[in-house]
Amino acid sequence: MGPKKHSAVKPKTTAAPAREQPPPDWPPFKPLLQASDLSLSTVVESQIFVVKNFWTGTLCKNYVSFLKGLPLTTTPGKPKRGDALRVNDRFQVMDEGFANRLWVETGLRELVCGGDEDVGGEDVMSPEERKELWGGEPLGLNPSIRIYRYTKGQYFDCHYDESNVLTLNTKPTPMPAKTTWTFLLYLTSPATGCQGGETAFYPDDLPGRKSAIEKEIVVGLETGMALLHKHGNDCMLHEGREVTDGEKWVIRTDLCVKREKSRFAD
Repeated sequence: MGPKKHSAVKPKTTAAPAREQPPPDWPPFKPLLQASDLSLSTVVESQIFVVKNFWTGTLCKNYVSFLKGLPLTTTPGKPKRGDALRVNDRFQVMDEGFANRLWVETGLRELVCGGDEDVGGEDVMSPEERKELWGGEPLGLNPSIRIYRYTKGQYFDCHYDESNVLTLNTKPTPMPAKTTWTFLLYLTSPATGCQGGETAFYPDDLPGRKSAIEKEIVVGLETGMALLHKHGNDCMLHEGREVTDGEKWVIRTDLCVKREKSRFAD
C-alpha cells in the first residue's frame, strides 16, 4: 500500500520557531530502566533505529497526564505553501534543561556516543564510524521541544524533515551545531487505547536519488519506545498515519552534532 495522500502539497516540512514562554515544570524522569538495559535496534541500516522501553509505561502515563494540562494549539487546516499537511494539537518551547535531561538522564547519550555495546549489539564502533553514522560528532538534543497530540482523524501527511542549524549553549563556550536525526518518543500505543498513528516510511522516487528501501516500512506505536530516523538531505519520505481511535502523544526533538563554523548548511 502506498502513502495515503491527503493533499498535493510539496512533501517537506520545516520547523516552526518555538513560542517565547517559560518552560513547564516537567515531572521527573522516574521510573526509568537502567541505561545498560537499553539498546538501539536497527529498522533500516543507517536510517532508522528504535529503542524499546526507553521510557517505562508508568513514566509515559504520568507524562500524558501532565501534558494534557499544557496550552496545546491546533495546527491550521491549510498549510503554508511548501509545507506538508498536518492535523494535530501541539505545544512547542525552547528548553535547554529538558533537552539535556532527556540526553543525559535517560541513557540516550551512551546509546548514541558509545558504551559497552554497539548499535544492534554488534562489535563496538569506532568514533569515526559513529561520527559518520550520526552525521558528525554528537553534542546533545535540540532545545526546541515539541509535544504532539493526535486524536481520532488527525495525521501528518507525507513529508521530509529538514536539517536545521543552531548554537548549543555548551560549556565552557557555545558550540555551532546542526540537526541530523529526528527523535520521536511515543507515549501511547494500542495498549493504551491508541489505534492507528503508525509512522510509515516510503521508497523515494525523486530524480537522481537512490531510495534506501524498496517497499514501505511501518513502525507501529509502542508505549515508551523512541524512534530515531535520519533527516536532512538523506531523510526518507514518511508520514504519521491517521489515528482511528484514542490519542497519540509524542515528544519530538532532534539529535544535534558539531557543525564546522565555515559550514552554514548541508
